Amino acid sequence: MAKRKFGLGLSLLLTTSALLGACGAEEGAVEEEEGAAEEVVEEEVFSVAMVTDVGGIDDKSFNQSAWEGIQRFGGDNALEEGDGGYAYLQSASDADYNTNLNNLIRRDFDLVFGIGFLMEGAIAEIAQQQPEQNLAIIDAVVEEPNVASVLFKEQEGAFLAGVAAALMTETGKVGFVGGMEIPVIERFEAGFLAGVEAADPEVEVDVQYTGAFDKAELGKTTANRMYSAGADIIFHAAGATGNGVFTEAKERVEQDPDANVWVIGVDADQYEEGAVGDTNVTLTSVLKRVDNAVYDISTLAMNGEFPGGETIVYGLEDEGVDLADSRGAITEDVLAQIEEFKAQIVSGDIVVPETVE
Repeated sequence: MAKRKFGLGLSLLLTTSALLGACGAEEGAVEEEEGAAEEVVEEEVFSVAMVTDVGGIDDKSFNQSAWEGIQRFGGDNALEEGDGGYAYLQSASDADYNTNLNNLIRRDFDLVFGIGFLMEGAIAEIAQQQPEQNLAIIDAVVEEPNVASVLFKEQEGAFLAGVAAALMTETGKVGFVGGMEIPVIERFEAGFLAGVEAADPEVEVDVQYTGAFDKAELGKTTANRMYSAGADIIFHAAGATGNGVFTEAKERVEQDPDANVWVIGVDADQYEEGAVGDTNVTLTSVLKRVDNAVYDISTLAMNGEFPGGETIVYGLEDEGVDLADSRGAITEDVLAQIEEFKAQIVSGDIVVPETVE
């Protein structure tokens, strides 16, 4: 009997061990599955991309600034350039906008930016076709729930440029070279004219539009006419076309080191663009912090707070626009007056017009 009881006990022990082993195996499998699921979640990475307008990625202006913002976002979040990280596609013409946007969407980028007012129609169309895709546009408003629209108070930065030009001109005549006659460029013009008027209403302003953002030769010929007619400072808001304004100014200095010609850059600090020998023709630049805006929107989207359907506007008060360091080109007394005007704009004492009318 004792022997039989021992055998029964051994059988029960083996059965219990098997059951416990099976349970342990099942629990281990569950834990492994949960661990694998956690690993999958941890491996999910946010990705962002942009499509340039015809100005190109190296326009020394807002396309380049936007790309710098995306690169900074990628670096700060350990992303790599390419699919699954960050990227851009360049548009040679407006016919490329829809194609490039769809290309990036097919490559599964979580957020895709359209850079520039000219992409408004393409973003609106794609937003309706791809309602689950997060999109953003710079310099235009697309009223779709999956689109974040980003605008700037360009007129506020341009106002300060107008003050600088009016107080620094020696000929009493300055110029404005615009790209296309669209709202964003007209805001630059309106602000510049208002700033000149506020600082010195006797100063004349020659306004010319080239009709393009990617024609440096047009910027050069337009600047040539303005300088030849007596303007000594030209503010351009013409994207890559504005590179021609710099070329004309630099050539004049190369021919005559005493030539009194200056350029006010746009969007990014264009100081390096004005370098000629040991001197520089860049008076200052109207900064438009597209890089910060792109970075901010990307961060919100990554954190699950994408502002779809909203319009976000950046101005002087939140450092969305400003003047670049003049590096000594603008005198201290003029800089002091610029700061006074800036304070009045931020406080609301001066409301800068958005249109010339």
